[in-house]
Amino acid sequence: MLLQNATVATMVGDRPYGLIENAAIAIEDGLIRWVGPAADLPAEHAGATTEDLGGRLVTPALIDCHTHIVHGGDRAGEFEMRLGGASYEEVARAGGGIVSTVRATRDADEATLLAGALRFADALIAEGASVIEVKSGYGLDIETELRMLRVARRIATLRPVRIVTTFLGAHALPPEMKGRPDAYIDDICLPALEAAAAEGLVDAVDGFCEGIAFDTAQIGRVFDTAKRLGLPVKLHAEQLSHIGGTRLAARYGALSADHVEYANEDDAAAMAEAGSVAVLLPGAFYTLHETQKPPVAAFREHGVPMALATDCNPGSSPMSSLLLSMNMGCTLFGMTPEEALAGVTCHAAKALGLDDCGTIAPGRRADLAIWDAAQPAELAYRIGFNPLYRRIFGGEG
Repeated sequence: MLLQNATVATMVGDRPYGLIENAAIAIEDGLIRWVGPAADLPAEHAGATTEDLGGRLVTPALIDCHTHIVHGGDRAGEFEMRLGGASYEEVARAGGGIVSTVRATRDADEATLLAGALRFADALIAEGASVIEVKSGYGLDIETELRMLRVARRIATLRPVRIVTTFLGAHALPPEMKGRPDAYIDDICLPALEAAAAEGLVDAVDGFCEGIAFDTAQIGRVFDTAKRLGLPVKLHAEQLSHIGGTRLAARYGALSADHVEYANEDDAAAMAEAGSVAVLLPGAFYTLHETQKPPVAAFREHGVPMALATDCNPGSSPMSSLLLSMNMGCTLFGMTPEEALAGVTCHAAKALGLDDCGTIAPGRRADLAIWDAAQPAELAYRIGFNPLYRRIFGGEG
């Protein structure tokens, strides 16, 4: 396949967006073989089946590097209660909060969880996504955590998309273990992780390091087990307060630290030294009416890559649009449109430990998004509009 007459944002090189105008892309065996100005097309690709893209914009296919799309039920009623003035305590007394999602997820069989997850996967694919990270963490018992991860794996057998699974057993305390976080880590979380790894269900390990969840010592024990199992780690860190999660993640060489609204200059320096990505999640910031913004300037200064993701979940970020995440990253956090596009392509790939996607370059997978757009900034500029013309996944589509 030879794509011609396109504006290509390669996301590599020194030019903004790595932009090539009047470009061509040669694809063979699911890989990009050549990309550059059409006038420089090597003769070996001249005979390929050619498609004229009519000047459309081509970017790497998008990557959602932080989601919770496998879960039972929803929390629309809780949303309505809060808008009506109910306090967090009142919502909790009425059965709301994460406990309600845990209950619904435990009650759901694999078919029900899969049907729900596919709705969100389809929405992301329709916006040009080729990779979706999916976390467990709403089971909080061994059986349900494994069920969630099995469902996540099945998504890729039913849809043309790559799924990266993350074990998030250290997400919250289940109600039956209230007040006993150490016992939960020892008796439920770590055995569940061992079982999931033995079944081949885990690509990475995450945790929620926060005053309302688990402290750095408890997360450290989870990370020690992950390292022993040969699994990379990442962390929900510094979302609601600053308790040292970001630097803990850096000490373990984490792929990413996510949320990081309360991270500071020292955290940014530690992440830069560790090579960790800062995953910004504006959907949760917006939904929770937060005011503390992540230290974007410090991340820039220290050269910390910034990714963007939906954090799609039933409670704090009921959002399934990467395009909206890009707009929010710009309007709420002050990112540039170029940073936003990098955040859902090359930097999102890095946050997942993937090195074969996220850019348009020879040898990379031919995962591409073709847009009815004249310039890359348009992807972050529009609100509630999907300009996707076509998605190519592994050279197909």
